[in-house]
Amino acid sequence: MAERRADLTSVVVVAADSGPLLADCVTRVLASTAAVELILVDNASADGQPQAVAARHAGDPRLRLIENGANLGFGPACNRGARVAAGDALLFLNPDALIAPDTIARLRAVLAADPRRGLVGACVREADGRVARAVRRRDPMLRRALATATGLSRWERRWPALAGVEQPLPAVAADVEAVEAVSGACLLLPRELFEQIGGFDEGYFLHCEDLDLCRRVHDAGFRVVLAATVDIAHAQGSSSRHRPLFVARHKHRGMWRYFVKFDPAARNPLLRMLVWLGIWGHFALRAPLLWWRTRRA
Repeated sequence: MAERRADLTSVVVVAADSGPLLADCVTRVLASTAAVELILVDNASADGQPQAVAARHAGDPRLRLIENGANLGFGPACNRGARVAAGDALLFLNPDALIAPDTIARLRAVLAADPRRGLVGACVREADGRVARAVRRRDPMLRRALATATGLSRWERRWPALAGVEQPLPAVAADVEAVEAVSGACLLLPRELFEQIGGFDEGYFLHCEDLDLCRRVHDAGFRVVLAATVDIAHAQGSSSRHRPLFVARHKHRGMWRYFVKFDPAARNPLLRMLVWLGIWGHFALRAPLLWWRTRRA
């Protein structure tokens, strides 16, 4: 591990054919009012963008490029970046997430305001300004996942038992909200806590590793909070639009891993079998269309 420096935020960005938005993401991070270093981890991109970005900022010692010889997956790449980080806080940021100059300073202030806070997320917004899905999430236990999948969760305000994975807006707006999980597009946590819980679970390749991390922060006795007034723009999926089948397969694989790891329902052999059939049956139904999109891309 690198020597820790107080008041330095180590921003880890993982690129995997992330496209031209990566350059804007990096430029914005380096324009932060807070002290930062940026560790750009390249998962064997073929588009040359990570190398072009590194060359553009060659005179800035705050930027470091780590080139993996293969696509290791999101979590393993994040862990590799964290291992060489020097900051006392780690910010994992998607390559298509665009922050403001004061975003990191504001997120750090939220984290520092309460020692029980272990992870802070931002209010991620789509290109049209709408709040993105997954900003306020609950642990995706089987009952909640079914309520979401069937649409029954739309009536959760009347019948709380129908609560789904997505958590609706609170009745009274707050600057900081306690949630079970936040969007993986922007995750800030103390480096010490990240090391304590073992970093990202490398058993995931893509998707659900952020839910897993939030769950383990809770299990370690800390809170996950949403900085609801800290907005970041997110052009979701910029690195995955050209390989939807690949992404879908790993998303379903991640769902299964999370289920068997955390959900008590997985202890029931019958439920375990039914969930496995449901997850992979859903993938099988979608796969032909996703394959066709890949062929046409």
